[in-house]
Amino acid sequence: MEHQKSSVEVNLTSTMEFILLGFSDIPNLQMLLFVIFFFVYLIILMGNGLIILITRVDQALQTPMYFFLSNFSFLEVSYVSATLPRMLKNLWTQKRSISFFACATQMSFVLILGHIECLLLTVMAYDRYMAICNPLHYPLVMSHKVCVQLVAASWITGVPVELAQTCQIFSLPFCRSNRINHFFCDIPPLLKLACGDTFLNEMLVFSAAVLFVMTPFLLILGSYTKIISTILKLPSATGRAKAFSTCSSHVIVVALFFGSGIITYLQPKSKNSSMVDKLLSLFYTIVTPMF
Repeated sequence: MEHQKSSVEVNLTSTMEFILLGFSDIPNLQMLLFVIFFFVYLIILMGNGLIILITRVDQALQTPMYFFLSNFSFLEVSYVSATLPRMLKNLWTQKRSISFFACATQMSFVLILGHIECLLLTVMAYDRYMAICNPLHYPLVMSHKVCVQLVAASWITGVPVELAQTCQIFSLPFCRSNRINHFFCDIPPLLKLACGDTFLNEMLVFSAAVLFVMTPFLLILGSYTKIISTILKLPSATGRAKAFSTCSSHVIVVALFFGSGIITYLQPKSKNSSMVDKLLSLFYTIVTPMF
């Protein structure tokens, strides 16, 4: 009896692969979804690639704002490439298995790139704050060296934190099932598969989300409060319109990315249905890069 119990425990806890269910609950729409997401991926690659090219070759765009935009476009291409190609493969072949190591690798890339996006959006908000609220000091404060340092810091700081987060999640025993009800390996659906008490893990995820998602969002909110206050004081209607136009696209991306991310990672895992989780994930992994 003890031997049988031990064998069952080994089989349950030594999961070697997962099954990404994706959108398998709507089998009649698999090819339609493939076509939609394929063209979305092409739009993201071409649109962001064009931004990178133009900001590199046009001398009139060698400013901090476009330097950050170029880096952000490269980040978005990387971010969407961590999830969409495998999702397209799963939709095309209907083979949804992913190895334990590949799942951990995908999650680490998604978390690292998402972390970088939070910081880079904050840096871009700070750039707009300096340009609009302190225009006389802007050229001195936002020198090319400072811009490079801010971007480098955004890219570097996310790596150790999110690698540790990934290791912490994949150290859990997965004994309930190997079927991930999602289109990529993400923390909320994986926590649903873990057995035993996951309260500590959930608290660590919650703390990381507060520190690296909520804090940047509040900093951006503070920046835009100052920016809007300054813009409304401008005497010229043309000046106000121009100032608003330089911030509008950034505000849309911030609202989409942080809104969906905060709901996903800061709510208890039982609050959202699997379909809601998938829809929210589409916003911060695919819709945001398309914008």
